Amino acid sequence: MSTERAATVRLTVAQATTRFLAAQWSERDGERRRFFAGVFGIFGHGNVAGIGQALLQMEQEAGDGPDLPYVLARNEQAMVHTSVGYARQKDRLETWACTASIGPGSTNMLTGAALATINRIPVLLLPSDTFATRVSSPVLQELELPYAADVSVNDAFRPLSRFFDRVTRPEQLPSALLGAMRVLTDPAETGAATIALPQDVQAEAYDWPVELFAPRTWHIARPPAETARIAAAADVLRTARRPMLVAGGGVHYSGAEESLRAFAEATGIPVGETQAGKGSLPHGHPRLMGAVGSTGTTAANALAREADVVIGVGTRWSDFTTASRTAFQNPGVRFVNINVAAFDAGKHAGLAVVADAREALTALTAAVAGYRVPAGHEEDQARLWASWDASVEAAHHPDASVTSRLADGVLTQSTVLGCVNELSDPRDVVLCAAGSMPGDLHKLWRVRDRKAYHVEYGYSCMGYEIPAAIGVRLADGTRDVFAMVGDGGYLMMPTELATAVQERVKIVVVLVQNNGFHSIGSLSESLGSQRFGTQYRYRSADGRLDGPPLPTDLAANARSLGAHVIEVHSRAGLEAAIAEAKARPADGGPVVIHVETDPLVPSPDSESWWDVPVGAVSTLESTRAAHRTYDRHKQSQRPLVRGTEGASRE
Repeated sequence: MSTERAATVRLTVAQATTRFLAAQWSERDGERRRFFAGVFGIFGHGNVAGIGQALLQMEQEAGDGPDLPYVLARNEQAMVHTSVGYARQKDRLETWACTASIGPGSTNMLTGAALATINRIPVLLLPSDTFATRVSSPVLQELELPYAADVSVNDAFRPLSRFFDRVTRPEQLPSALLGAMRVLTDPAETGAATIALPQDVQAEAYDWPVELFAPRTWHIARPPAETARIAAAADVLRTARRPMLVAGGGVHYSGAEESLRAFAEATGIPVGETQAGKGSLPHGHPRLMGAVGSTGTTAANALAREADVVIGVGTRWSDFTTASRTAFQNPGVRFVNINVAAFDAGKHAGLAVVADAREALTALTAAVAGYRVPAGHEEDQARLWASWDASVEAAHHPDASVTSRLADGVLTQSTVLGCVNELSDPRDVVLCAAGSMPGDLHKLWRVRDRKAYHVEYGYSCMGYEIPAAIGVRLADGTRDVFAMVGDGGYLMMPTELATAVQERVKIVVVLVQNNGFHSIGSLSESLGSQRFGTQYRYRSADGRLDGPPLPTDLAANARSLGAHVIEVHSRAGLEAAIAEAKARPADGGPVVIHVETDPLVPSPDSESWWDVPVGAVSTLESTRAAHRTYDRHKQSQRPLVRGTEGASRE
């Protein structure tokens, strides 16, 4: 028997971690790519001598640039958002790692972890942790709990991560890294993967087997649908007279756009889109009915109300998509759910087809060959869409009845969105996350390219826009990225403009100033709360927050961070600003277009609902009236638990 020992290399835990990450690759459909594009981080006493030293060493040892470049962020939450933006643009086949110092640096990443996991986007988080040896306990920023000495603040990552481990001994590192990679590259299980690294363990040396650092390729699977499941789905569909398909983010992540197009064209089935699925069909396709649900189009929502079979592809059926379970009103409606995740495929008691979206749609198209919706259904689609499209055009180009009510230099939000939509290139990316603009974009934006629409609406996190735009631009430097952000969202996370300046990353931030929270202000008013506490105003003499608007100069703030700022006060000025931003060089850094809008001019109504409870009792008539309206809507909520068998064919 051979006694020859395996070759080893002596490295610190941090050095081993960075070397391992640089050797990881993903592969799908025969295309291989490096999985980690680099590491975002902010150094402190928890990681500066560990991961920080390892990245420095890697950079200095590299002859033609490091395989794992380091980028300095300004906010730990923001660097996770940047990684998410990058990974989503890359269809989850590539991402970044994020390292933070102990204590507040690490816990600042918690919001980013939640966002990544909720949106099913792969990001590796490397939070520093307190001493594993506890020789100096309690150390700076250590959480002391009388009942559990082994708990640190990083345990808060457990419910927010799809994978969590804490490496307290070097021997544990290989299994932690491999476990994280398994989850990060699993299309059904992906999300935030967190490996907590105590600061003393990061610097500890160990003799590692050299095989740990050999290039490793992770295959991204395309699970095919079971033949019996496709046959069952086809049986359900063949009974349908008014079917509808709802396209979710899984269509994009699978690259199933052409399969969806072929299915819709072969069957005549109309397609509605979730936020993550928008762009699954290009604007102008005769089967595209646009957004569905609470922020949907009147066309898609009218078809949803009457649909007898609903095919969900790659959607997790959020409350916005189902209009809080009021969108689908046909008493015999049945669901067929195509999803790579069994958890989502089983929702609404639907017929579950657990499979890759592209594979399943291709198989289902073949299985229903010869089926087509009745001619009247296609005629209804054309009529409903034409009516909605006219509403969008009117919102993009308001007439005098609207513009005459606006103050000088103030535009409507719909006008701003329409102007950017019309003057940006088809491949340019629009990006948003929170406030009223995601809903308006979902309804109004005309998508012309599969990767040109990026709205984060799983967590709808204020402050996502600027850092995520950096990630999208890093993922594809051939596209301009327009980050649409209101003043409320901007104030949450403007600091990454400095990162964009430092890295010479060109993004275009369209900063809409409406002196408060536009979305929540409108919601507050509809719920009888009279926009209370949603405007940026001084406190008046009687103690109420209804004084004059604050003199906050967000254009000056952006300029102070190094961005090129253009202030506009008319539609013509906005058009010129967009042209100027487009013409700036690719390495010219961020551009901020500052424009004022009137939050009291709404976009076209979706004729839908979102369940936000209203106070059951109140001394305010506005609240009592809102509660009466709420009660009426509640009557139309449905459990959506009907099975797929025994459907009426009346």
